[in-house]
Amino acid sequence: MTDEDRRVVVFGDVIDDIIATPSGPIRDDTDTPSSIERRAGGSAANMATWLALAGGTVDFVGRVGVMDLERHSQILREAGVRPMLAADHILPTGTIVIIVDGDRRSMLTERGANAALDPEAVSDSILDGASAVHFTGYSLFGRDDTSGFRRLIKRAKARGVQVSVDAGSSGFLTDFGPSRFLDAIAGAAILFPNLDEGRTLTGLDEPQEIAATLARKFPVVVLTLGTQGVLVASKGQETVFVAATTANTTDPTGAGDAFCAGFLLEWISSGDRRAAAEAGSRLAAQAVEVVGGRPSA
Repeated sequence: MTDEDRRVVVFGDVIDDIIATPSGPIRDDTDTPSSIERRAGGSAANMATWLALAGGTVDFVGRVGVMDLERHSQILREAGVRPMLAADHILPTGTIVIIVDGDRRSMLTERGANAALDPEAVSDSILDGASAVHFTGYSLFGRDDTSGFRRLIKRAKARGVQVSVDAGSSGFLTDFGPSRFLDAIAGAAILFPNLDEGRTLTGLDEPQEIAATLARKFPVVVLTLGTQGVLVASKGQETVFVAATTANTTDPTGAGDAFCAGFLLEWISSGDRRAAAEAGSRLAAQAVEVVGGRPSA
């Protein structure tokens, strides 16, 4: 398989991350000494850079504030991604403040220009010849009209391009409506929820039941369980469990994006669910050992 045969189109958010790691418990109404890092981020853009690191050919379609167009384009190029960014002359680049607490994190999010990104920006010519197109739930949240995403999935499938979707955020899924989200991504080939997102989407608690229920709607469901591993379910097939790869966690930001990248690239190469989950777990282990959501320079 050539590099072009492993070409993935990633559509979605570009973010400026501000990552704060307090030295101890956050104290109310006063200072807490902290380490503060500034990094380029965004779930979709992060995933694109991990795909490139793993050897994929990646086209990234996104939107940023006009003043940041060249900066973010250059950052993506340096990571091996082909940027296809639009400049927004009104909205700023999205920003997230990430507060890290051990292996957990809280996120304060401003969508910015990402909210104006139109799935029609993924043109038919971009889709032609791709192996897969990937987007995240973040690109749907807050929208009244999701028909553009249904059209994107339909256009991709008509060209033999697989569609994968990362569910994105349990909080946003609750706000958006789980049933509405599932309707908007109907026809996708692969769904990546974590355990909290899976619970939100199904109303169930037990991982095996969650994976099996979602597998009635999507050909491949990849339910990530953090340090407990991952379940891969497909209707009519035995569910595959793969343990998490051991890692020394520095910052969990981007681990899910790296996992999606490793899984998807192996999947389009081999179609082997176990091998894909193992590849995703290895890449996620790399991600948690660096600060920020993208590979270290």
